[in-house]
Amino acid sequence: MQTHEIVRRFTAHFEKNGHTPVPSASLILDDPQLLFVNAGMVQFKPYFLGDVPAPYPRATSIQKCVRTPDIDEVGKTTRHTTFFQMAGNFSFGDYFKRGAIELAWSLITNSQADGGYGFDPERIWVTVYQDDDEAIELWKEIAGLPEQRIQRRGGEDNYWDMGVPGPGGPCSEIYFDRGPEYGADGGPEADEDRYLEIWNLVFMQDERGELSPKKGHPPVGTLPHKNIDTGMGVERVAFLLQDVHNVYETDLVRPVIAKAEELSGKKYGDDPDDDVRFRVIADHARSSVMIVGDGVTPGNEGRGYVLRRLLRRIVRSARLLGITGPCLGEFAAVVRDAMSPTYPELASDFERISAVIRAEEDTFRSTLAAGEKIFEGAVSDARRAGRTALPGDQAFQLHDTYGFPIDLTLEMAAEAGLTVDRERFTALMDEQRARAKADAAERKVGFVDASVYRAVLDTHGATDFLGYQTLNSESRVVGLLRGGQTVPAAEDGEQVEVLLDRTPFYAEAGGQQADTGVLRGASFEVRVDDVQSPVAGLRVHRGVVTAGTVTLDAEVVASVDGDRRAAVSRAHTATHLVHAGVRGALGSAAAQAGSLNAPGRLRFDFTSPTGAVPPAALTEIEEEVNSVLQENREIQTYETSMDEARRLGAMMLFGEKYGDRVRVVDMGDYSRELCGGTHVRRTGELGLVRVLSEASIGSGVRRVEALVGLDAYRHATTEHLLVSQLADQLKARPEELPDRIQGLVERLRTAERDLEKHRADAVLASAGTLAQQAEDLDGTALVAVTAPDGVTGNDLRTLAADVRGRLGDRPGVVALFAVADGKVSFVVATTKAARDGGLAAGKLIPEFAPAVGGRGGGKPDLAQGGGTDPSGIDAAVQKLRAAIRR
Repeated sequence: MQTHEIVRRFTAHFEKNGHTPVPSASLILDDPQLLFVNAGMVQFKPYFLGDVPAPYPRATSIQKCVRTPDIDEVGKTTRHTTFFQMAGNFSFGDYFKRGAIELAWSLITNSQADGGYGFDPERIWVTVYQDDDEAIELWKEIAGLPEQRIQRRGGEDNYWDMGVPGPGGPCSEIYFDRGPEYGADGGPEADEDRYLEIWNLVFMQDERGELSPKKGHPPVGTLPHKNIDTGMGVERVAFLLQDVHNVYETDLVRPVIAKAEELSGKKYGDDPDDDVRFRVIADHARSSVMIVGDGVTPGNEGRGYVLRRLLRRIVRSARLLGITGPCLGEFAAVVRDAMSPTYPELASDFERISAVIRAEEDTFRSTLAAGEKIFEGAVSDARRAGRTALPGDQAFQLHDTYGFPIDLTLEMAAEAGLTVDRERFTALMDEQRARAKADAAERKVGFVDASVYRAVLDTHGATDFLGYQTLNSESRVVGLLRGGQTVPAAEDGEQVEVLLDRTPFYAEAGGQQADTGVLRGASFEVRVDDVQSPVAGLRVHRGVVTAGTVTLDAEVVASVDGDRRAAVSRAHTATHLVHAGVRGALGSAAAQAGSLNAPGRLRFDFTSPTGAVPPAALTEIEEEVNSVLQENREIQTYETSMDEARRLGAMMLFGEKYGDRVRVVDMGDYSRELCGGTHVRRTGELGLVRVLSEASIGSGVRRVEALVGLDAYRHATTEHLLVSQLADQLKARPEELPDRIQGLVERLRTAERDLEKHRADAVLASAGTLAQQAEDLDGTALVAVTAPDGVTGNDLRTLAADVRGRLGDRPGVVALFAVADGKVSFVVATTKAARDGGLAAGKLIPEFAPAVGGRGGGKPDLAQGGGTDPSGIDAAVQKLRAAIRR
């Protein structure tokens, strides 16, 4: 049974049993506890916690998941993967244990002809939480399982949570016995390779805190309702039903290995070490394509760093298989073809996905080339010192600074007849991890106890947002918080959080800054500095009591700062226009990667795998946007279904989670996006948009900054004044300024070249004197001196070559040193007669360079290097003399 059919049957089974099919959430959700979605229940977490009411009593989904704690283990076994699909069914206060067991049992054991998976019931085992007698009795009753095929296990095995604070509960796991050829008898307790877990039924009833009940710690509370969360591993079921040995041989994964076989000329299964590399490529290619598909770009922190690591492990593994050319794009195309029947966005957005992946590969290939040069120098140092191993410090530097994978270092060292000090390397890596862990602990967003907010939500319902229609409303205070605790009142001068039954204040979201303003009561006033939504459905007004005492149930007039809201709205509308302009100029690969909409200014981040946007393209984008302003187009906002929004071609942002009903901001055929922000009514209200800059903010990500409205006008006025001042000083019309300034720059460059020539002539004039001062070392002329102050590296090479030429046909060595900014540079040149006698410049440098704390190299006739210790020049000359005499 093919994987897509497994998915189809799962969805059909639960839809037939009253479950609402819910699409997979993005791998990127707004959850500070998670880098990536790692379980099917993550998108339903607010329903389990009771933050918001579930829109349906039952749901089913096929969730794409990424788990990355064991990246280094991927490939070493056939069990570890980073990407997987989790098929799940969920009950929000509807059915509980009985329903979950009945639904799972019928799907896995019903015949394939009847729509099931057709597993042999006699080969099914289950485990339950250690004291869950109810689950044991239900398994006996519903499935007819004998006592010996039901095993009790502790919290480590049969209590489930997300690994972070949130919902959890005891669970019951379903296992399939693969047969005695895969391991020992005795059920899951004895051998989890033979007895393979395929489905986990979680009886979601607890809320865990920082410490997990898996470790014996009690939950911090119970959930508002008893819920069901199940997760069936799609890939595991696939390899069982396809009668292959592991996930890597299934229909959606094996094609990636086949492409690697094609590119490398090697065969999977021929060599255990190569098999590890094949599996790394197959798994990481799937994860990378899915992660990029959800809007992540390679970087040095967070999700971007994980993605970069995955992609570079593919390149590294491919190189070790003998694939020397670019390959990530080809692997990505295989993943697209395999996965797009379930995730069609991979096909429609493949241009952008491929561009991001190829750009990272190009960057890393350059990094590897630089690392190889450093590696060669390290090998030379080791050989000169008579060592048989590369120091762990150098291996760590290659890894940490140049991104050079350690196993590639090990392989190249072996080819050079050397080993690597792994103990020291590992110690340095451990130190780095410890520092990173400590840093992460300091910056970690801890578990926020949202119970106080949820209590308000449960009692008073969601905040009614009126901000699309009005900037003022009569409201009632339904919650007051000070220092995270509920209080009955707050006095003048106190920081306070105010929750209202309804509000015109926009809470920060989607890149748009929050509204500010004031809450006025009969005898008090609260200045609102910020508005946030810590729990879905609530808007929390944060500020300071500036007069009187605010109390619960007080009536207020909530007033938004209208001028500020208008300026922010203009910026947000301008962001949509700039987004459309950028995509029009650069293509669909230019996808939004972030934004900031502030009063009078905007910041728009987007993926650009091809690098910087040409200035001419930026000018065209700015002109196009302003032409839309001049047309004064009407801007419509309306709610519609997700399917209708897709049909209309509305832009959807990667990583955003949308419901069944979405809000569209429509500017006609120029821009149509899903957006919950505030906007102007017509494009002409923006007045003017001025693009200020475009720059890189990370690998493959660019940032455009622009001004809007009066701020844009003021900037234009300032530029006009500057141009007028330049025109007056240069006695030229504004349109003549570029040519006039270019002429000034050319004259300055000519003067600099003349000065450089005079200086070079002065340096070279000393060549004859230096040659005449050569000392004789057993028939070899040696000129070893420190050059005059101000001599640059190029001058040093030129002078050394000129002095060498004046030594004539006799054996001669010229060694010139220069000191600048506390560092030493040196050049060695040899005559033909000296080289014939065995004196090569490149081999002489290692003899004396350590005396100045340096290194270098080059060809037999000319070599150069540098050091950090000018005080060692005299000692270096002595070592050079000794080397020549030898």
